[in-house]
Amino acid sequence: MSLEQCEVVLLETSDLHGFILPESYATRKEVPYGLARIASIVQDIRRNHSNTLLIDNGDCLQGTPLTYYHAKVNSGLPNPVIGCLNGLRYDAAVLGNHEFNYGLPYLRNAVEASDFPWLSANIVDASTGRPLFGKPYIIREMESGVRVGVLGLTTSYIPVWEQPEHIAGLRFEDPVQTAQHWIPVMKAEGQADVIVVSYHGGFERDPGTGTPTEPLTGENVGYALCEQVEGIDVLLTGHQHRAIEGCNINGVCVVQPGNEGRYLGKITLQLEKKPEGWSITGRTSTLIAAAEFEPDGDITQLVSGIEGLTQNWLDQPFGYLDGDMTVHSHAGARLHEHPLIEFIHRVQMDASGADISAAALFDNIAPGFGEVITMREIVSNYIYPNTLKVLRISGRDIKAALEKSAEYFEIDAEGRIVVSPPFLLPKPQHFNYDMWEGIDYILDISQPIGQRVTRLERNGQTLSEEAEYDVVMNNYRAAGGGNFTMFQGKPVVKDIPMDMVELIADFIRGRGRITASVNNNWSVVGGAAEELKPVRNDR
Repeated sequence: MSLEQCEVVLLETSDLHGFILPESYATRKEVPYGLARIASIVQDIRRNHSNTLLIDNGDCLQGTPLTYYHAKVNSGLPNPVIGCLNGLRYDAAVLGNHEFNYGLPYLRNAVEASDFPWLSANIVDASTGRPLFGKPYIIREMESGVRVGVLGLTTSYIPVWEQPEHIAGLRFEDPVQTAQHWIPVMKAEGQADVIVVSYHGGFERDPGTGTPTEPLTGENVGYALCEQVEGIDVLLTGHQHRAIEGCNINGVCVVQPGNEGRYLGKITLQLEKKPEGWSITGRTSTLIAAAEFEPDGDITQLVSGIEGLTQNWLDQPFGYLDGDMTVHSHAGARLHEHPLIEFIHRVQMDASGADISAAALFDNIAPGFGEVITMREIVSNYIYPNTLKVLRISGRDIKAALEKSAEYFEIDAEGRIVVSPPFLLPKPQHFNYDMWEGIDYILDISQPIGQRVTRLERNGQTLSEEAEYDVVMNNYRAAGGGNFTMFQGKPVVKDIPMDMVELIADFIRGRGRITASVNNNWSVVGGAAEELKPVRNDR
């Protein structure tokens, strides 16, 4: 192209969740994704395009045994994720909600080790009102002279999920209003020719029709950004782990590259210089599959040391199992009581002293436990760095929570109990179906939503709606995560700050041997079970 025309390429990763090497931590088998494969794509594109920017859209620091090992076991080593992002010469990163999971000191260390700025204009210091890490946006001038501005935004729903001490002193402002404030500044003071918003959040409405696809809680406001904010040329999104390409909303070019390095998002902009400045004449969004590329050798070598230490740690035996705790069917484990969930309840009740427990089977990958229990199995079954809280709630709250969980199911045209579509699309939400211990209940899926709890007892007596009970659950649910609003604002009787992975390991190590068992205190009725298609998920 001539000097009066140019092409700018924007590359996006999002929701990497610490997945660098293309190997499953549960099975040690090769997988067709991971940052090492993405790195090969990036290098290939850079060889052919000089005007290129590389952005990570958040949730890169948490999510694999590698990141857990670094954060909780051996944090004195260099951060492996940051080392890889530095090695790939990222231009910027945006804070995701999971960046806060290991606390602010860990996050600050990661930021300080980064050779690139971390952006989030709407996460501010509560005392000063300034963006957390100083930069709300960056301006990059390409070789052609085009000035590209990138504004970082993060879902403002983080206080609903995160431990209060992990976000102490921070304020999470509305992303739409924040964008409306900063974009004129980027144009006037930064003289940006192109405005890119990198938003760690997704879409609350169908991108094509504008129809709401979830409760409009403010967790995702991607559609609102496109509709309500003037001047956005490109919107990089994430959080929902969706694969979105070839999408335009109100003239804004949109992309979302899945999770764990399955895709690299690529935005290609054609620009032409006119008397009044650069103007975009064409824009496209595409996804490039990591499966088509071999892992980059430099990235593989960067993490080889800490990866080896992590693998050794994962294979440490913690105890032994009598009986069968293998998850043969994830669908079955949600329809009929399973020893793995019963065991999770036992750990939660032992750690908290509570007599009632709520817990979920987070995904359709959890393998259960074999005869010899290792840390690899523990972190494969409990994939989040959750802690526990004991809430004091009423019998009415318990019933409302059970009704909310019962929405996970529906009966299809053939009379089978299946997962309700809102729990599968746009993002699988198996983690928002809880099973309970310490009460006896029946969910009848043939009944209307809100009327499916047909039996609810404790110690042989109908559960009193007015009485109060102490219930242990993970911190995500205790904050109302998953739209369990009945838990919001309820008294916290006890806070157990230790991660569940550590609690599980300590429970097994302290006993040496555990037994697989169930007490059949609940059932789901109303139709026949259907085997569910395995899918990966995250919050």
